[in-house]
Amino acid sequence: MTQQTIAAVGVHVLDTHALRVESIPEASDGALVDTIRMSAAGTAGGTGLVLQRLGAAVHSIGAVGHDPIGDTLLALLGREGIDTTRIVRLPDVQTSASVIPVRPNGDRPAWHCIGANGALTLEHIDLGSIEGLDHVHLGGPEFLGGPAAGELLADAKSRGASTSVDVLAPGDPDLLAWISDCFAHTDYLLPNDEQVLGFTGETSLEAGAKALVALGVGCVAVTQGAKGALVVTADEVIEVPAFAIEPVDTTGCGDAFSAGFLRGISLGLDLRGAAELGCAAAAQVAQGVGTDHGDYDLESVRAFAASAPRN
Repeated sequence: MTQQTIAAVGVHVLDTHALRVESIPEASDGALVDTIRMSAAGTAGGTGLVLQRLGAAVHSIGAVGHDPIGDTLLALLGREGIDTTRIVRLPDVQTSASVIPVRPNGDRPAWHCIGANGALTLEHIDLGSIEGLDHVHLGGPEFLGGPAAGELLADAKSRGASTSVDVLAPGDPDLLAWISDCFAHTDYLLPNDEQVLGFTGETSLEAGAKALVALGVGCVAVTQGAKGALVVTADEVIEVPAFAIEPVDTTGCGDAFSAGFLRGISLGLDLRGAAELGCAAAAQVAQGVGTDHGDYDLESVRAFAASAPRN
């Protein structure tokens, strides 16, 4: 089996989930919840974690602060076997963190602190230090900015690596313009449906994805929540339904889809097969709290994909 060497670059976050939050207590009152759990997350951190679970060799590249949040985030990534030696620790800035109260119906509003993710620059990133680098996944190009993101991905391509991009912020035309320099060097763009429509102003998801392909992206693989995924290239449009599950917490499902999709590509699957593996990985994450819950691996995710019903 091929083990892909991946640099997961960009947004690394520590998520704290509080499960079954019915309301915010008044004044200084308290309330009981079912679960409080911390997990590594982010468009680089969460995706890298799931990729490692699926058999890739992941090297995290990003920034955290000199604080207990950073200690915890590094420990959670390290426990998965991820190489964290290229995560820099910056003074005078806290580690990026989110607090996510998950409501009984599955809604998940969040409080978020950008922290060290906003301080990451190209000076902190050394792709040349990773031997046998096969793929560079950039999570959150908006934090680096388009010219820097483009430079990073062009460097990756010059080393023979394939590339992917996942955007964290909501989609709008100004953000699209801000990150547009990276598209000519992006093999796989991994947005959600709201981002695609917001970026392009299209009312059809297929038309929006095609507009992004026209900007230079090789392939756009769009998540659609419970509907599944849409994969669009210059030559193909592929619809893949999601798996029928009872979700517990959908935080990180987009990152899990990205990981499954990219791992599928590395294993030689076609675009449909890769998207099916992505949907199966997302289903594993949705059935627990955090991307690292349970003990799923590539074998169990593939077995799930082969037998589970679809929506």
